[in-house]
Amino acid sequence: MRPFYTIPTAGNPVPNLPQQKLSKEDVEEVFRNHNDADLSRSSGQPVVFGETGDGRHLMVVYERIDIDTVYPITAYEVPRRQFP
Repeated sequence: MRPFYTIPTAGNPVPNLPQQKLSKEDVEEVFRNHNDADLSRSSGQPVVFGETGDGRHLMVVYERIDIDTVYPITAYEVPRRQFP
């Protein structure tokens, strides 16, 4: 069973979402259904990869606040990663 994460909703819940392309719900779907995790090459922050309900593949960069709370920093569509 995957852990459930709380995403704070005060103010703009995901400050750097591309306007009118991604929603807080998209980010929540990725956290619920992620299929890969890693660290961002540019920031060193943790990231998860996963699908939205409409089939888009996203990467979400986040900060872990505590054991079951995360704060998304940004999210955007990415190609599916290819593994050797």
